[in-house]
Amino acid sequence: MYYLGIDLGSSSIKLALVKAQSGKRVGLIQHPEQEMPIQAPQKGWAEQSPELWWTLFCEGVQRLLEVCKITPDQIQGIGIGYQMHGLVLVDVQGNPLRDAIIWCDSRAISMGEHLSEQLGEAYCAQNLLNSIGNFTAAKLAWVAQNEPGLYEKAATFLLPGDYLALKLTGKMSTTAAALSEGVFWDFQADETAHQVVDLIPGAQKLLPPLQPILGDQGVVSEEAAQQSGLNKGIPLLYRAGDQPNNALSLQVMEPGQVAATGGTSGVLYAVTDASAFNEIKKVNHFIHVNHLPGSQKRIGTLLCINACGILYRWMKQQLGVSSYSEMNELAESASRGANDLYILPFGNGAERMLGNRDLGAYIIGLDLNRHDRTHLCRATLEGIAFAFYYGFELLMSDGVNPKSIRTGNDNLFQSELFSGTLATLTGVEIEIYDTTGAEGAARACALAEGRKEEFTGFMKNDYLKSVHPASNRPEYLAIYQKWRKELNERLKFNP
Repeated sequence: MYYLGIDLGSSSIKLALVKAQSGKRVGLIQHPEQEMPIQAPQKGWAEQSPELWWTLFCEGVQRLLEVCKITPDQIQGIGIGYQMHGLVLVDVQGNPLRDAIIWCDSRAISMGEHLSEQLGEAYCAQNLLNSIGNFTAAKLAWVAQNEPGLYEKAATFLLPGDYLALKLTGKMSTTAAALSEGVFWDFQADETAHQVVDLIPGAQKLLPPLQPILGDQGVVSEEAAQQSGLNKGIPLLYRAGDQPNNALSLQVMEPGQVAATGGTSGVLYAVTDASAFNEIKKVNHFIHVNHLPGSQKRIGTLLCINACGILYRWMKQQLGVSSYSEMNELAESASRGANDLYILPFGNGAERMLGNRDLGAYIIGLDLNRHDRTHLCRATLEGIAFAFYYGFELLMSDGVNPKSIRTGNDNLFQSELFSGTLATLTGVEIEIYDTTGAEGAARACALAEGRKEEFTGFMKNDYLKSVHPASNRPEYLAIYQKWRKELNERLKFNP
């Protein structure tokens, strides 16, 4: 028997089949092979069609079953990981009323700031553990104000993973973790943050029912079975945002453990059992997948850099480099600091860790007589590593004391230059594993079935290597301080 895992990203849907008894990967596909479109009707906006997500999921399932030569009756559970912070509004039939406003859309920043001001800094810090910023609550308030006719037709609001769950089971629902990532959760009361909901006209009646993060969330409906090729009655057992799910995939579950991601965006996600935090505007705090109210506090502290892998890919395309391996070789042939060439790896929407400023990307100090593409490649990888370390410093100021960093084998972490620079700056060993969010979502079904010890053993064959801090940290810190000075100069002129 097998578990099916789903990782709904903004560039593609990844689907994995793992053996239910061993957790071993049987098949993993990405669909579509080219990136999903993101619509940008105006500057700073980012939207996707939820119906396209479902279409691609159904196509992907049929392709995965065919590739793996597995029949639908062999699947005993489904888990979902999904892009965080999005907003999907549906009518009473469950049909989307508009395209989803996804995570990197920055139209609602001022709305979030206004809601936070109304609630007060003390309430946001003590109860929400976040400012509302640009998350789902702000996006819902934006629709209520700017699209009132459409808003009146809404039956409920959902996050992207909730929409997939609706399509699979026919039930509108969400989880406490999803509400926390939308900044709809009161951590003091361990319930929906009704003071937030009450500030958004009509939002109280739009709250979806709660389901457990791990556990029975419904079963595949007859309609979903017909469309997807799955069997009716397969249970949906797990649902979590992509970063908590990535942490689960790496078995980052206890305080002091950190999961890193180097995809389109870059993320550091640290697990803590703290109750209070210093940073609520630049760092986010959400319910982790193993949080148990009243008995086991597990909060995920998330630091996000919007433009990491996307810059890596952009530079590769602009330079006409054939592969990331070639790009890494070019970078390694240049000296540390790339002859005083610095790149600020932003330019993919408003950056929360920069105070929700949309700074844009910068290439600084380009000298046409001294620099070539080797320097551009090195400055790209160092710039992304420096942005990670800038975020790491924020996590430290927020009370996080990292003992280890675990990551999947993403393109960025395959670069010894990047991973070595980051390990040296942080002074923390980086462990690299051959696993994905889709596999983690599949394996989580075992936790939902109460098989904790077996779940723990699933990861034993995933380990690839460790990257250790080098002895020349002072040299890297000196280069980083120059990079940070350039960043601070630009922040002064971009209030």
